[in-house]
Amino acid sequence: MESSLGQLISKSLKRPGDLFFPTHGSELASPDLQTKKFRMTYKASMEYSGLKPTAHRQNPAADCDESSNALPLDPNPNTARSPSIIQGAQNADLFFSPSAPNKAKAPINIADGTSHFFAPGSSRSRDQRCSITMLDLARNWPRPVWHGPWKIYRVISGHLGWVRCVAFDPSNRWFCTGSADRTIKIWDVASGTLQLSLTGHTGQIRSLAVSTRQPYLFSAGDDKQVKCWDLEQNKVICSYHGHLSGVYSMALHPTLDVLVTGGRDSVCRVWDVRLKNVQVHALTGHEDAVCSLLTLPTDPQVISGSHDTTVKLWDLRKGKTFSTLTHHKKSVRAMTYHPKVDRGNCFASASTNTIKKFNLPRGEFLHNMLSQQKSIINAMAVNEDGVMATGGDNGSLWFWDWKSGHNFQQSQTIAQPGSQESEAGIYALCYDVTGTRLVTCEADKTIKMWKQDEKATPETHPLNFRPPNLRDVERF
Repeated sequence: MESSLGQLISKSLKRPGDLFFPTHGSELASPDLQTKKFRMTYKASMEYSGLKPTAHRQNPAADCDESSNALPLDPNPNTARSPSIIQGAQNADLFFSPSAPNKAKAPINIADGTSHFFAPGSSRSRDQRCSITMLDLARNWPRPVWHGPWKIYRVISGHLGWVRCVAFDPSNRWFCTGSADRTIKIWDVASGTLQLSLTGHTGQIRSLAVSTRQPYLFSAGDDKQVKCWDLEQNKVICSYHGHLSGVYSMALHPTLDVLVTGGRDSVCRVWDVRLKNVQVHALTGHEDAVCSLLTLPTDPQVISGSHDTTVKLWDLRKGKTFSTLTHHKKSVRAMTYHPKVDRGNCFASASTNTIKKFNLPRGEFLHNMLSQQKSIINAMAVNEDGVMATGGDNGSLWFWDWKSGHNFQQSQTIAQPGSQESEAGIYALCYDVTGTRLVTCEADKTIKMWKQDEKATPETHPLNFRPPNLRDVERF
C-alpha cells in the first residue's frame, strides 16, 4: 500500500531533525553560552585585531601594547605582517616627528619631495612610537600649493556612443578619442574641430596610446584586437593577436619600443613594437580583468591594477611579479604618477571611494587622500604643476594637490540635452602636453575641455586647508 503524502513529509522532516536537532520532537536544548562566547571572541579578534579601542586613543600609554609596526597610516591591519606592508608602515613614519628633544633631528626628503625631520636611526623605541600625537601629524603633514579652479570652456560632440578613452599627440596639435561606436576620431586641440575618423574595430574601443618614437597610434577594444595605425598613411599596418577576451588597458614604454596591454583574460601581454605580432611576455598572476596599466622608465617598469583589488609591480626582464599590493578593497580602475620624477618617485591608484599613494620602487604605502570621492573612480591624471584630476561614474570631477592629497575643487559635469541624468559619467581623462588643458570623455557621447580660471586668485578662492588628524587618515 502506497504511503500517503503526509507520511512522506513526516519522514522527510524527521531525518533532518535527527541530524541537526539534539532532541527531536521536543524543545531545543539550551545554547552553550561558554562556546558562544569563545566563538564571538575569536571572530572579533580576527576582524578587529588591528584596530585600537576608542578608549585607548585618549591614553597614549595604552598604545604601547600594540605592535611597533601597527602605525595609524596602515589602512589594512590584517596584512600588517607582510614584509611589504611593514615597510610601508615604516615609510609612513616620515610624516611624523617624535617627541624626543634631546636627539638631533636630520632632514630627509620623502617620496613627494618635501622635507621632514625625525630622529636619526631607523630603530626607534616603542616609547617614541607611542609619543606620536595628532599634533605631530598635523605639524609635519606637507602643506598644499595653491591652485586655481578649473572650468569648462568647450564641449565637443561627434561620437555616436560612449566616449571611452583619449590620448594626446606628443606635438600637442591634436588628440584622439575612442568610443563605443567603434570609431577613433582625431580632433584639433586649438579649435576642437574633427580632423579624421578611423574605422576598423568591430567592438567598442577601450584604450588608445600615441607613440613618441614613431608615427604610430595604438588602439584596443572589446573585439580582442590590438591595432597599430600608421598616421602617415592613416591605415592599420599591424594587429597583435593573443588576448582571449576584450582588451581594457594599454600603455607604451617611455624609453623602449614595447607595448603593454591588459584585458579581461587577466593577463598583461608585452609586445615588441618593432616586430609584427611578437609577444615578449605574458604576465600572469591577476585573478580578474586588468583595467589599468602604468609603464615607467625605471624598475618597476610595469604596474598593473585589476578588478581583483590588487596592484602588481612587475619585473619586465624576468616577466615575473616584483611585488603585490593588497591595500585596496575594490577594483583598481585607474592609476597615475607624476610626470616629473624629481617631484617624488611615487604613484597613485584609485578604486571606489578611495585614492592611495605608494612609494617606488618597492611600493610602500604612503597615505590616503584627505577627502573621499563617493563614486567609482574610472580615470585619473596629474600634470607637472601637481594638479591631479579624478573622474567618477556619477559625473564628479575632483581636483587634488599631488603633494599633500588636499582636495581643493569638486566639480560636477552635466549631461548634455538628449541624454539621461545617469549618463553624466566620466570614463577617461587626460592632460595635454603642457598640462594647461584637461580633456574628459563622458557617457553622454561628448568630450569636454577644461582649463584653469585665469582670473582666480588666492583671495577670491582661498585654500581652506585643514591639517589631518589620525582619524582622517584611518577612516579609509
